[in-house]
Amino acid sequence: MEKYGLIGYPLRHSFSIGYFNEKFKSEGIDAEYVNFEIPSINNFMEVIEENPNLCGLNVTIPYKEQVIPFLDELDRDTAKIGAVNVIKIIRQPKGKVKLVGYNSDIIGFTQSIQPLLQSHHKKALILGTGGASKAVYHGLKNLGIESVFVSRTHKADNMLTYEELTPEIMAEHTIIVNTTPVGMFPKVDFCPNIPYNLVTPNHLLYDLLYNPNVTLFMKKGEAQGAVVKNGLEMLLLQAFAAWEIWHK
Repeated sequence: MEKYGLIGYPLRHSFSIGYFNEKFKSEGIDAEYVNFEIPSINNFMEVIEENPNLCGLNVTIPYKEQVIPFLDELDRDTAKIGAVNVIKIIRQPKGKVKLVGYNSDIIGFTQSIQPLLQSHHKKALILGTGGASKAVYHGLKNLGIESVFVSRTHKADNMLTYEELTPEIMAEHTIIVNTTPVGMFPKVDFCPNIPYNLVTPNHLLYDLLYNPNVTLFMKKGEAQGAVVKNGLEMLLLQAFAAWEIWHK
């Protein structure tokens, strides 16, 4: 039986374990998906060595960047992003193992947002600077869209603070992507601090969150006539992409 799994800490909830085990059951695939809650990235190689039938892993917080030194190779987009959420485990002769890192977030996000893009969507604001924001940045770049990060504090040259979102910047950047956890259940009465009064029907507001289904960020965008979307489709598409990566 093939085995797949997720590494992270803590693993209180996991979309992947439910999704993949249901997939295996419904499609008659002789495999199982398990969670590996490891307290330190130094336990990573133990997971590989103690599970000889392990074929692939997903990676979640806090190990998306910490796992990279343990890998033999990164695909091109993943190397640019600097964060891994899928590992393909290639078993070689004489017990050798090759570990290749990928980022399926960039695939899921790109496939999800592309059908919504119009000719006036040329520039984007990315709210947040975590690992997911890097995948969004490179996904948009691959689609020919220029992006600027927005953070609470000024950390770099290609970054704005929320206070610096002027009418001119809001008018020019007609895609706004929330990659922060602000507004996630149970704190559903919160939203990123952007000037929603400057959002127009030309804007596309994309929230990586999917619980709740419609966040306050999305509600405020809808009230201004903007197109809105949550991150559920991205989540599903990145899971499809992970499965394809493990089997290519």
